[in-house]
Amino acid sequence: MTDTVRSDRPDTGGWVPPEPVETAPVFIWPPKPIALIKWLFGWGGYLFPFNVPIMVIATVIWWYFIPDLAEMKTLEFGWIAQVYLVNLIGLIIWTSIWHVRFYVQRAQNTEYKYNKRWPKNTETFLFGSQLLDNMFLTLVSGVTIWTAYLVVTLWAMANGWLLYLDMREHPIYFGLFMFLIALFREAHFYTVHRLIHWGPLYRWVHSIHHKNSNPTPWSGMAMHPVEHLLYMSGVLIHWIIPSNPLLVIYHLQHLAFMPAPDHSGFAKIVVNGKPQMDVATYMHYLHHRYFEVNYGGDGSVPLDRLFGTWHNGSAEAHARMNERFKKKSLQR
Repeated sequence: MTDTVRSDRPDTGGWVPPEPVETAPVFIWPPKPIALIKWLFGWGGYLFPFNVPIMVIATVIWWYFIPDLAEMKTLEFGWIAQVYLVNLIGLIIWTSIWHVRFYVQRAQNTEYKYNKRWPKNTETFLFGSQLLDNMFLTLVSGVTIWTAYLVVTLWAMANGWLLYLDMREHPIYFGLFMFLIALFREAHFYTVHRLIHWGPLYRWVHSIHHKNSNPTPWSGMAMHPVEHLLYMSGVLIHWIIPSNPLLVIYHLQHLAFMPAPDHSGFAKIVVNGKPQMDVATYMHYLHHRYFEVNYGGDGSVPLDRLFGTWHNGSAEAHARMNERFKKKSLQR
């Protein structure tokens, strides 16, 4: 897992960014206010193309498909099943959109694909199929644990056991909370991800996810149940500070939805022969390739830089990674 990689730059067997990846202009010095504004509000930045659409989806689900909070004071099969089905159907539709385009239609063949090879089925996967393995883990374990977190949190809110945030009385607080959820997710993901790369937890838990060295959209949420519990535990922040059902739904929706595009294996989506938007981050693909780099997500919270595990695709970062691998092998 930590063998020295000889090439000067990462060799993914497919498309690589022409220049090393730069982190978002958030926690940098000196500040770059113009670049920050462009990243926050421009296309291909913080809010677009993913965070705002997921906010909209979460709002529609909360408004039309989730029962009123007053109905959730008691744990009853009817509303719990409704929440489960909403999550199940939503995740199937969302993940299938990415999977069908890239891997069924193969609408852009391997253009902008990090690994030119298509995934292969092996006996390491459940049922001997990467797709069936990934779907089983995602839909049976992932949706169940997602629903459990949501149900328990909404039930606690309905009974007044958690601090409730009224968005009409505190619109600025509400908006800021929703705006910052994705950044909080980045920091939480890094922390949990480092934890499950610890020897025993990696072998027993996280190695299930890393069977997907050539990931697809269904690989994103294909995890051991213990990893699902840890991965979604960030929603417990809503148990500590004043929150609102919509914020909880959006937080969990973001956790469930973002892994599909980020594990698609494609850097960009191409329409009419032109790249239209970024999809999977190069940083996370490199994590699946080399295991012990880029434990965070897109690097907007620079914990990988702080702890020496950042790999942006440059020859310098590759050399640093190899040096770490050499030192680790000598310590064995």
